[in-house]
Amino acid sequence: MREKIITLVIVLVALLVGIFGTLYFTSGNTKIKATKVNKNINISEDNSINASIQKIYNAVVVVEAYSSSSKSSAGSGFVYKKDDKRGYILTNYHVVSGASKIKVIDMNGKEIEATYLGGDSYADIAVIEIDADKVLDVANIGESSKSKLGDTVFTVGTPVNSEYIGSVTKGIISGENRTITVSNSSTGTYMMEVLQTDASINPGNSGGPLVNIAGEVIGITSMKLVTNSIEGMGFAIPIETAMSSIDKLENGKKIERPFIGVTMYDIGSMALYYRSDIKIDKSLKNGAIIASVAEDSDANDAGIKVGDVIVEFDGKTVKSSAHFRYMLYKHSVGDEVNLKINRNGQEKTITLKLTKALGD
Repeated sequence: MREKIITLVIVLVALLVGIFGTLYFTSGNTKIKATKVNKNINISEDNSINASIQKIYNAVVVVEAYSSSSKSSAGSGFVYKKDDKRGYILTNYHVVSGASKIKVIDMNGKEIEATYLGGDSYADIAVIEIDADKVLDVANIGESSKSKLGDTVFTVGTPVNSEYIGSVTKGIISGENRTITVSNSSTGTYMMEVLQTDASINPGNSGGPLVNIAGEVIGITSMKLVTNSIEGMGFAIPIETAMSSIDKLENGKKIERPFIGVTMYDIGSMALYYRSDIKIDKSLKNGAIIASVAEDSDANDAGIKVGDVIVEFDGKTVKSSAHFRYMLYKHSVGDEVNLKINRNGQEKTITLKLTKALGD
């Protein structure tokens, strides 16, 4: 063992001597030259959505509504169509409702006079027009029905004010098949089908496009939930909802929906307790309670009475008065529907013919 160690030491010493000797004899007049190599390095981001943004960017505008000479509201919109004379812009109804004058600002900062063509307060959509030669670009319209949970989406709009024109926020489709309850002074409480996203939606984004990774518009940004404990819950109107009535809106025609001629309460509504003449089955947890019935109405013709509780609509449970309107407005004037009501604890089915119309 000792002999092996000695042999190994000798070998290592010999190697070191050889190495230093070589360096000594070859380094006399040799100059070592360091060469600097310059290389162009291209960095690419695989998840960039720049190409998608460019497909929609110049189709987006700021929408400003005026009452007399004062600006009453502002939002966003996008050009979805252009012909020889006009460019057509989709936005939210609540952005332009009641305006005496409408102005848009394009992505070059140019201010353009716009004209209101038509709107639908329930769907919260409106169409305005500008001269065709003022259009910078036209958006590509996609299909929200093809979107999947987790798909990348983004918005383009003008949050807060026109100083931030063209702001882009990115997120995903974070909820499918959502219905939310909304209310306003002109339409009361009702439900809407929406797309849920965690892309940031701020005041001023209303009416702008929600866009998929292909650069196609799949929704119209409309609202978000705002509390100190909630973040990243924004909603957009599916583009199919808007396009289904676009011909009527372009031509200023009213969007008609069935009107049965009743006012309703929700079970548990405080207002119900002040109506001593309405008594309901205490076992009921869901439904829409009839508070009044107009004489010349479809509901009156069908035999619906004050105090009736509508518990089913065409076999589906009615959760609230807003839910009832949501199901009713999926039908057209002329349809027949079946309602199951609870009257004094007894259930009965009523066939209702939808003959009357409610329009904006």
